[in-house]
Amino acid sequence: MAINTTDRVLSEAFWPAEGNSLWIKRAVLVVLGVVALSICAKIRVPIWPVPATLQTFGATFGFRLGVVTLLAYIALGALGVAVFAGDSAGLAYLAGPTAGYLIGFVVAVAVVGSLARQGWDRGVASMVGALLIGNAIIYAFGMPWMFYLFLESKGFAWVMQWGMTNFLFADALKLALAALLVPALWKLVGDARA
Repeated sequence: MAINTTDRVLSEAFWPAEGNSLWIKRAVLVVLGVVALSICAKIRVPIWPVPATLQTFGATFGFRLGVVTLLAYIALGALGVAVFAGDSAGLAYLAGPTAGYLIGFVVAVAVVGSLARQGWDRGVASMVGALLIGNAIIYAFGMPWMFYLFLESKGFAWVMQWGMTNFLFADALKLALAALLVPALWKLVGDARA
């Protein structure tokens, strides 16, 4: 099945494949995606007040491949493989403060991947819009879980600070980087095929 060039995501612009080759390509991309997510989770950029990780580029895989990749990543972490930020893993980690954010990450990848298929990843402004929606989704899932865990013991201000506020600057930097890089890669692909 050929993919229309107007509704492709970036991962489909490289290594065109059909039939069995397409399944091999998808499997390779999932493995590479899990490895990339794991490496990016371990890279901690020293930004005040909290270090940032580099897991922002879900739009390049689209809805299905992005969700499968992220679920595989989370499954590895659930099995005890230290793929998340820090050294913790396992089911206890998944029930901790990051649980809501991980669920939100899956939903955000689905939404941003769908928007990318509609062409939102081709321009800087539309990519910013897609990533803002993705970030809002992550916080929409993560913050209620943080409130559930910590509101009574730590208070509203603490939950807001450690659940969102401390991360907004790093999120803005990652968003800007992705919003510049992904459309630039599309331009490069377009120029290479012209």
